[in-house]
Amino acid sequence: MLFQQIARNKRKTVGIMGLFVIILALVGAGLGYLFSDRPVLGLIIAVIFSIIYMLIVLPNPANMVMSLNHAQEVHEQDNPELWHVVEDMALVGQVPMPRVFIIADPSPNAFATGRDPNHSAVAVTQGLLDMMNREELEGVLGHEISHIRNYDILVSTIAAVLVGVISYLSGIASRYIWWIDDDRDRDDNNGGSIIVIFKVIAILFVLILGPICASLAQMALSRNREYLADASSVELTRNPQGLISALEKIDGSAPMKKADPSSAGMYIEDPLRKRRSFTHLFDSHPPTADRIKRLEKM
Repeated sequence: MLFQQIARNKRKTVGIMGLFVIILALVGAGLGYLFSDRPVLGLIIAVIFSIIYMLIVLPNPANMVMSLNHAQEVHEQDNPELWHVVEDMALVGQVPMPRVFIIADPSPNAFATGRDPNHSAVAVTQGLLDMMNREELEGVLGHEISHIRNYDILVSTIAAVLVGVISYLSGIASRYIWWIDDDRDRDDNNGGSIIVIFKVIAILFVLILGPICASLAQMALSRNREYLADASSVELTRNPQGLISALEKIDGSAPMKKADPSSAGMYIEDPLRKRRSFTHLFDSHPPTADRIKRLEKM
């Protein structure tokens, strides 16, 4: 059951990332069609923007994310118990020791970030350290080390870049939509009608549907990676009860005071405690009850 769930979640991730690429391509092609009647040109521009944005974000995302969340780096002498649990989980997970940070917040939570296992970091709140026993702390940090081992930290960074590029392209279209050359619409009636229909479809997708679809894909990706990290944590600790107990405590706690909204999807549980949507499509995390049910079956 454990390894089947891990394999299934990995396949879902590949499918969602493929969907991201398709959405980006359609938005770029739609933009190119609207402004120059050349979809390929828009597609090329979308790819170029993605590469530039990636080069800006990828060199050192950990420092940026930690700064946004007011996290302070610690070393072994500062908190030996935390350090040794992280060290143990990294050893079992066969990844390099990540940098360790503490966030001065009474709400229990944790997240991992970075570019890859060699440039990674984990952060826990003071509330998590105060509330969790050793078994629960191992479950949470096993989850975060799993994010590093499974390259979730890279996947989430790439997803954020793609969503950012799609939103940027949509913003460009919304500002300059009235500058579109309408000469194409003045052809013969049949041809002109078809062009108008294509233009309306392109406008709807570039301005509305593209960004919404990208956000939905990002949320689905985040939820799927949380399930994968839960299963991988059990693989590392061989003890689902530790993570189950930790999730129950985190779920019943108050929201964090200064969590960065753009980083909310990285935490083990939503730090803002936003109201869950009825369909769960826009939820960044799967329902805790569902996560616990899956863990109980392992």
